[in-house]
Formats: sequence, structure tokens, C-alpha cells
Amino acid sequence: MYLLITFFAAIIATIVWYVQMPKDPYKVSTLSFMYWGASLMWLVDGFFCIAEGEPFLEMSFKDALLGFTAVICGLIAWMTILLVKGDKINFFYK
Repeated sequence: MYLLITFFAAIIATIVWYVQMPKDPYKVSTLSFMYWGASLMWLVDGFFCIAEGEPFLEMSFKDALLGFTAVICGLIAWMTILLVKGDKINFFYK
């Protein structure tokens, strides 16, 4: 489940990045790369689960919670990067 959640977050971030492609004022590319990296990590984890005889995907509340936590942590890291770099200090005041 966490693989699907981070995969969909990566797709959404990539679409937003391509829409803002020439300028990318909010560095959505960084967020997109974080989500793709998390998706790749969960994909490798799924392959190891198959090698150990476990199912590739588990659909449980705990796995969904882990996926949403990864997405929220990615958002917090991305916003921290934006605030520390100070490029767009008026991020909240448009």
C-alpha cells in the first residue's frame, strides 16, 4: 500500500513539475525526486518480500499509514528546503 501511495504522490508531483517546467519557482522538482526515490525504495523492498516468500503488496491500515507518513515527511522536507533557501520567502503571501 505504501508503494502505491508514494507512487501516486510521485506522479502528481511530476505532473505539477512539468506544468511549471520552464521556471519551477517552488522547486517542485526536488519534491518529485524525493517521492520517486521513496517509490524506488519501496519497490526494492517489495522485491525482497517476494524473495522471502511474502506478498509484494500488503493492503493494511498500517501500510497505508506508513505511506501517508512518507508523503507528509516529503512535504515537510520540501517546505523546509524552500524556507531555508529563502528563494521564495513570500511563499504564503501571494
